[in-house]
Amino acid sequence: MRTPIIAGNWKMYKTPAEAVAFVKELAPRLAGFDAAERVVCPPYVAIPGVAEALKGTPVKVGAQNVHWEKQGAFTGQVSAPMLQGLVEYCIIGHSEVRQYLGETDEMINNKAKALLAHGLKPIIAVGESLSQNEAGETEAFVGAQVQAAFTDIPVEALANIVVAYEPIWAIGTGKSASPEQANAIIKRAIRDVLADLYGQDAAQAMRIQYGGSVKPDNMLAFMSQPDIDGALVGGAALKVNDFVKLVELAVEAKGAR
Repeated sequence: MRTPIIAGNWKMYKTPAEAVAFVKELAPRLAGFDAAERVVCPPYVAIPGVAEALKGTPVKVGAQNVHWEKQGAFTGQVSAPMLQGLVEYCIIGHSEVRQYLGETDEMINNKAKALLAHGLKPIIAVGESLSQNEAGETEAFVGAQVQAAFTDIPVEALANIVVAYEPIWAIGTGKSASPEQANAIIKRAIRDVLADLYGQDAAQAMRIQYGGSVKPDNMLAFMSQPDIDGALVGGAALKVNDFVKLVELAVEAKGAR
């Protein structure tokens, strides 16, 4: 069975002090759900404090982005070696960085390889726009994103990679794909593409999250789908009660207690 993984992407919310206070309240509430991985991804400036506060707890820490070079004249950027010892996971390819920062598939592939080379686990986000969805282009577009992201990544690395399907039109809009729609895209455009690249066994072992206006009242329906293994969560991850409920529902849906 694939272990569910619930990751909170805090985006540009919470000061360092607010972040530490938040995880100190959150961690004890999540202690009873060891059947799921629980990850928080705070802003860079909050990572050291959050990592220190979560030492000895079951909650893991992730970053929200990374540069592919080890070091260099890249003002404002953070490299994988800088994250070592602070985080276990790192989100790359999120639609907001693709859209607003102009990141390409090649950059995201380079980031994935940089993270893996430094013992960090990428959460690779993929997803289509509303116009692509309405034009029936979702499967081809997302499949191409997956193929590009995994270029030259060996099969042995797959156990340390998570994929997150986030339809762009569902992020922060209150809209979401239906659980059945999301599962179908994850199956055909992600898991089947990975099977073509690495074989059926490797593809079946991969964990794939859904993201996009995930909240407690729709979490159970998403997690009940056979190919959805967790969630990459925005707004609901900023509230202790909501995040705890999401983890609880994920464990319940997967029968993972």
